[in-house]
Amino acid sequence: MAAAKPIRLVTGFVTVGFWTLMSRVLGFARDILIAGTMGAGPVAEAFLVAFSLPNMFRRFFAEGAFNTAFVPMFSKKLESGEDARDFARDAFSGLAAVLIVLTVVAIIFMPWLVLAMAAGFAGDVRLELATDFGRIAFAYILFISLAALLSGVLNASGRFAAAAAAPLLLNIILVLALIAAERGALPALAIDVTSVESAEGLMLRHGTLLTWGVLIAGVAQMGLVWIAAARTGYALVPRLPRLTPDMKRLAIIALPAMLAGGVVQVNLLVGRQVGSFFDGAIAWLSFADRLYQLPLGVVGIAVGVVLLPDLSRRLRAGDDMGGRDALSRAGEISMALTIPAAVALVVMPVPIVSVLFERGAFGADDTAATALALAVYGAGLPAFVLQKVLQPLYFAREDTRTPFRYALVAMVVNAVAAIGFAWLLGFIGAAIGTTLAAWAMVWLLLRGRRGMGEVAHFDERFRRRIWRIVFASILMGAGLWSGLIVWGPFLGMPGWRYAALAILIVGAIVVYGVLGQLLGAFRLGEFRRALRRG
Repeated sequence: MAAAKPIRLVTGFVTVGFWTLMSRVLGFARDILIAGTMGAGPVAEAFLVAFSLPNMFRRFFAEGAFNTAFVPMFSKKLESGEDARDFARDAFSGLAAVLIVLTVVAIIFMPWLVLAMAAGFAGDVRLELATDFGRIAFAYILFISLAALLSGVLNASGRFAAAAAAPLLLNIILVLALIAAERGALPALAIDVTSVESAEGLMLRHGTLLTWGVLIAGVAQMGLVWIAAARTGYALVPRLPRLTPDMKRLAIIALPAMLAGGVVQVNLLVGRQVGSFFDGAIAWLSFADRLYQLPLGVVGIAVGVVLLPDLSRRLRAGDDMGGRDALSRAGEISMALTIPAAVALVVMPVPIVSVLFERGAFGADDTAATALALAVYGAGLPAFVLQKVLQPLYFAREDTRTPFRYALVAMVVNAVAAIGFAWLLGFIGAAIGTTLAAWAMVWLLLRGRRGMGEVAHFDERFRRRIWRIVFASILMGAGLWSGLIVWGPFLGMPGWRYAALAILIVGAIVVYGVLGQLLGAFRLGEFRRALRRG
């Protein structure tokens, strides 16, 4: 068989990574505003739980299950010249129908959904607030899940920019909502906002406008990717759902992935449940999660988005050697960028959190708690990214059952560790459980490749370079620690803290780049040549 026409792998990583980086940076601006105006108080925790509800179901239905099954099938139809457009339209219509029903049911049973997320809210003002916020924000799942499917169409077609840029709209709109709240804007809502000049009233105003911003952002994101898909030739218009043979196969493949996605969400639920019993912990864990999601989003999500359709098309064409090379280069690039980031998060979590978040209602105690969670999450960062590299090996073969079984094991690891460590160490048990479960999942995914042949194993170049990447990262971490001794005092000075943090980060990047080049961990010229070929 002839080799599949390759997706521009490195160029795709850079495109998705760049737009994800822009979204994450703007997300920091949003989180800095939230932390400064609402701190880790009840309104902030209620909004974060309400916002996590549609996001949890989005990953469960769209990104986690539906697209895991949809993208390989759609990619193979493109490769073989079948009617991919009609298949995409049927999938779009079926997903829309399921999501409409889910949204109506969730709005009705919102108080119970909130308690399922955060049982510690029972008998607390946070339950009422999170219920009101959740009923407004939950419809976000309809628009963002359809946007995820349209993004899968674009990614499988080798067009990554619009899908990767769409999340920017969420952060732009939420930042604008916070600015509007600061200026006193407040639409007529079912939520009773009284004494808006009090501190509590001001925070409630911020939470209310943020919640409406989430819903508006969902509409905007779907609109952007729908227009991009239409220009590519996929102007998908819903119709009455049809149970075609392809839809039956899609459902059969998606069901184990949906169950696996449910297991992943149970892991997140365990963390939130543990956090809900400690005042402020949900906010601390959420802000720490946002920080480690920066390298995870830029590297891990970019690799996963680009690698899955590429592997699917190569396997369809019988291009095993090309598939092995794609897997190895994806692993090499992701580890070269992720391991030093993980070291930095473990070495200097307090300065990062302090400079970015400590102001207004977010105090020194909040900084210390968030930094502790960030260091624990940082230790698991390479595992989170490796999952994104390894899972496409299974999904490209339309094997969603094996990752589901592995996810069940990881869920048990997470629950036992999170609850057990919570008794001993408090809220940080949630972060420990998440990190241990991530490494357990990676071990299982590596172990499960044995029967897949050479295409599923990293090549000699990867195996040779990975230890050099680790060594260069450790040396960089030592340099970063030394830099903290020199620049540490400036991190606490209002006029110098941002410059001092920037100097430390840029210095660490330069040191790592030089060491990596000298040790042979990577060659900067290889990245430049790959981009030129793209």
